[in-house]
Amino acid sequence: MRVAVLDANLATAADLESLGVRLVINASGPYQAGRTRLAEAAIAAGCHYIDLADSRAFVAGFGALDHAARAADVLAVTGASSVPGLSSAVVAALRGGFETIDLIDIAISPGNAFDPGVATVASVLGGVGLPMRMLIDWQWRTVHGWQGLARGSFGSAGRRWLGYVDVPDLELFAREDARLGTVRFRAGLEVSAFHLGLWAASWLVRAGLVGSLAPLAPRLLAIKRKLSRLGSDRGGMLVEMRGRDAEGRSKTVRWLLEAGSGHGPYVPALASVALAKRLASGVETRRGAMACFGLVSLEDILAEAEGLDISCTVS
Repeated sequence: MRVAVLDANLATAADLESLGVRLVINASGPYQAGRTRLAEAAIAAGCHYIDLADSRAFVAGFGALDHAARAADVLAVTGASSVPGLSSAVVAALRGGFETIDLIDIAISPGNAFDPGVATVASVLGGVGLPMRMLIDWQWRTVHGWQGLARGSFGSAGRRWLGYVDVPDLELFAREDARLGTVRFRAGLEVSAFHLGLWAASWLVRAGLVGSLAPLAPRLLAIKRKLSRLGSDRGGMLVEMRGRDAEGRSKTVRWLLEAGSGHGPYVPALASVALAKRLASGVETRRGAMACFGLVSLEDILAEAEGLDISCTVS
């Protein structure tokens, strides 16, 4: 094994060629700045590329690299993470029993023991209170980050507060199915005081009294770390689908992932590992630049969770 230190924002095709790599997996983030320089360098070096982006704008604009990726005969994939990689795989696996789908409702809540980096916290805080487009009841409406306050049940992880977060799924699912009525994504913090505090702050941003909470990331992360004992090491992910079956009867399916023992942070990486194995084995022959949207099966993704305290149920 060799270790090389590269700056994801400065690495060049020559840097990657010198390492002799065939695949680059970018898990560095955050992707909200929209920089695709590492993906461009990988394509220029003739390397496959996978990232874990969950930024709506980044994923939506990634197709601009499609021509270059095809010309280089490589696959460049964005969003091989919990969303849209895993979420779209869940919907693809469960949609067979539906004639039409009216609602796709996705929610994620990590355990408070999860220790993110400053960049991750800054990217989350940067969306708090900001407007976003969401398909609700067959109409595009404007909602705001961390609002839409609701409660979600995550099995053994308990009930938690949730709020709106802007993710690629809001765009991709609506684009795929013109009959879809609502696509909703919410995320939540395990400790109610933390979540409700951000919800309250979202109104300050929405009113224009505060520009962004992102600069507070180092300070808020330090507070969270001091109070990590307040929560648990259990997190979860929910995907609920509602619609009608072939006979026109109402149908609801609820998929729940539960992660314990601090293994929740592995979940965002599962899709990228599964896709990397498909490329290494030669099974994956698609080329071009695209989102990880229905690209990897749910079975393949969950196979990478073997040995971890991660379980899934459908009800």
